Amino acid sequence: MIKSIAILTGGGDCPGLNAVIRGVVRAAIIKRGWSVVGIQDGFDGLIHGPQTIPLDLDSVRGILQRGGTILGTSNRGNPFRYPVPEGETFKMVDISQRVVDNFRKAGADALVVAGGDGTLKIARRLNDMGVPVVGVPKTIDNDLCGTDVTFGYNTAVGVVTEALDRLHTTAESHHRAIVVEVMGRDAGWIALESGIAGSADVILLPEIPFHIEQVCKHIDQRRQDGRRFHIVVVAEGAVPVGGHKVVQATAGQNCGTERLGGIGHQVAEAIQRRQGIETRTVVLGHLQRGGTPSAFDRILGSRFGVKAVELLERGEFGKMVALVGREVLATEIDLAVATMNRVDPQGNLVHTAEALGIMVGR
Repeated sequence: MIKSIAILTGGGDCPGLNAVIRGVVRAAIIKRGWSVVGIQDGFDGLIHGPQTIPLDLDSVRGILQRGGTILGTSNRGNPFRYPVPEGETFKMVDISQRVVDNFRKAGADALVVAGGDGTLKIARRLNDMGVPVVGVPKTIDNDLCGTDVTFGYNTAVGVVTEALDRLHTTAESHHRAIVVEVMGRDAGWIALESGIAGSADVILLPEIPFHIEQVCKHIDQRRQDGRRFHIVVVAEGAVPVGGHKVVQATAGQNCGTERLGGIGHQVAEAIQRRQGIETRTVVLGHLQRGGTPSAFDRILGSRFGVKAVELLERGEFGKMVALVGREVLATEIDLAVATMNRVDPQGNLVHTAEALGIMVGR
């Protein structure tokens, strides 16, 4: 019988995480009389410690509209592949049993884990080791299967769309091309939906390798039609045909996590060199993660938090909450992380973009 639960937030920060924390705490305390502890800094809080803070109704008051996570997070604390310095690089070691032991020291009966693909894979393995886990899908990239949408994504698309609206005016004033690099390592949802909403002229996605010649041809046709400015949205994971992702730091250099970035600059340089157009690059980076969550993400995060507590109460461990249609249901974590939710190059959204005259690199 559950009397106390813990919650942690892993991976990159994301608008709506505090809504999840608040939903878990209020549903656990008000309706069930459980106690709640927060694990600090993702799985790092169970690797070192345990590092916990008590969560009561006062501690979650006023956090619904706040971005980030009051618990802190980390995307480098994989206990099954934990980076240990070895010379100038790192070696990976398995310290998962330490995490299990520290979870038990924390005195909780079950654990809510809010995170993306990597975090939920860790949660699934910990559940197999005897830690009762329920997952909550979190990623601004919207690349998790099993749920129609992840919280944080709606806010990120809104942030990028607003940026594109602002960039239109300066691009038009100076007759420039502006290349906007957005997040999207393997899935181009942010680039595609914000590009459509923000009236981009070109959208480049990880799912559709692009021909830079075709991109320049499209821009040239716009110039012939009298259009003197151009907006190009590029997902950070976009690749040219026959090329590779642009990497700022390899996994060996960055504690086991590859860091992308730079494709926007490459595309901008190619456009300026081939077309002779003054071209600028804007990398939105962590602006997409930060700030106030949208109303949609506040509501979805709250619903996910409440549903996670219900699953714990019913003993449905190893499950993940998911939005399916209009209902929040439960799905197996295994199914959610088995494959990645990526943009269908032949799907309706891509078709819509092309029908609107947006070039998608092919």
